[in-house]
Amino acid sequence: MTTIFLMAMMMAAPDTPTPQAYDTVVVCPQPYVEAMRPWFEYRTKQGHRVGVVTDTSSKKKIRETIRQAAEKGELKQVLLVGDVIADGSQEVGVPVHYQKAVVNVLFGSEPEIPTDNYYADLDDDNIPDVAIGRFSVSNEEELKGIVAKTLEYETNIKSGDWRRRLHFVAGLGGFGTVVDTMLESATKKFLTDEIPAHFETVVAQGSWQSPYCPDPREFRDEVVRQLNDGGLFWVYMGHGHVEHLDYVRVPNDAFPILSTDDAAALRNESSHPIAIFLSCYTGAIDARSACLAELLHRSEGGPVAVYAGSRVTMPYAMSVMGTEMLQQYFKEKQPTLGQLILQAKRESIRQGGKTGNRKMLDTMAQLISPKPKLLKEERIEHLALFNLLGDPLLRLPHASPVEITAPNTAAPGETIEIAGRTEMPGKVHLELVCRRDGFVATLPKRLEYDGRHDQLTGYNETFRAANDRAWQVVDLTAIDGEFRTELQIPETCQGPCHVRVWVEGVSQVGLGSQDIEIKRLPPKEEPLANSVAK
Repeated sequence: MTTIFLMAMMMAAPDTPTPQAYDTVVVCPQPYVEAMRPWFEYRTKQGHRVGVVTDTSSKKKIRETIRQAAEKGELKQVLLVGDVIADGSQEVGVPVHYQKAVVNVLFGSEPEIPTDNYYADLDDDNIPDVAIGRFSVSNEEELKGIVAKTLEYETNIKSGDWRRRLHFVAGLGGFGTVVDTMLESATKKFLTDEIPAHFETVVAQGSWQSPYCPDPREFRDEVVRQLNDGGLFWVYMGHGHVEHLDYVRVPNDAFPILSTDDAAALRNESSHPIAIFLSCYTGAIDARSACLAELLHRSEGGPVAVYAGSRVTMPYAMSVMGTEMLQQYFKEKQPTLGQLILQAKRESIRQGGKTGNRKMLDTMAQLISPKPKLLKEERIEHLALFNLLGDPLLRLPHASPVEITAPNTAAPGETIEIAGRTEMPGKVHLELVCRRDGFVATLPKRLEYDGRHDQLTGYNETFRAANDRAWQVVDLTAIDGEFRTELQIPETCQGPCHVRVWVEGVSQVGLGSQDIEIKRLPPKEEPLANSVAK
């Protein structure tokens, strides 16, 4: 049996009593223990009971030890430290398990799926029972960098609008006109319905016909800029490969979205996002060279964690998983990244789910999936396909709620009164914004591609206008936690909108929103003039 020992015993007096059970098991080769020491100290001070496995030569023994630790009933998460090594190897790392492919192999994938889910499954049903993550590093310096970035994320939280911002980058589907159209509609719907209105979304789409496409020549620059600007989550949806994402394709040319070469350009210093790749191969942790997800996570200025697929992934199951992840963050408010992913995976295997959008995805899949009889198997397979490169104990930031009182309807040109209350001191930023499926400005349609420089640079102005949903902005101060102001609705404003507020504190933000419909009043009827017969 592989030895497991209490990490606290390495840092405390010899007479420190040993706890009855571990809530966290760290599988860490002995050469990496010292580099992990700041992490061990920080987590044990938080109250976690951390057990450590240093013999990593056998995946079977590691799994047996994890299950032994789970017998007390308190194990919640597992962290693997090190790059993938072959089972039985004496190299420094942790073996990965290869699970037989069932569905994706029918669409060109390899016959086996590399997965860390093997260690999180305690009862052999392929469904994870505890949260799991991996610090995939090839040396101590990389590990020290990831540990420092992880602890910085929790201990030096900065305020600012990054706490309410999500980035979405979409490539072309390429699954056929009907499927692509349905997927695009579903994506718009969950961006509008599944993410509360008080959060800000920035969308970049890799189709030159879309108003969300910046200058195609600068698309990669925009993606790097987004990662450097930071936010809660950065999400890519589209085709992927081991070392790069898809391309923005235009007539007679193509421009990259992101590749491993761009890891060196990441310079985020204060608001490292959590990156999610809903795509194939970007998380191929067993590849001969480091995959895109690994290099981004290892980069000092890159994401604090990366969630990605290790082989061919499929649109339906990925969409289900993405929907469930949004549910777990915004509705269930999971405290840690590991628990968010664990619960999202477990919910994704249920038929129907809890939300209307999830039920819509299941219905659509019955109509458009090439293998509609294997939908359950597809969802289960994606539990193995997706792995977390990051700390499952990473604490997720959640905003403080802000109460808002505003009219449900108003007319263009009208001045309305808005009041609110916040329990958190700070500057109050109040906005009137359109829904995410609408625009403030009238944007030009792109029916023909014109590759001249002046035409392509104009894409950037349209891109910024597409992502600017604000009709009106007012800054004010809350006195004793209460605020009140008047807001004039622009004459050109019309349709479904939101009044949203964000309060900027020192290390926290407050968020709130309310729907408001802006519609023109019917014209008043003129009184009939009195007439006198002559």
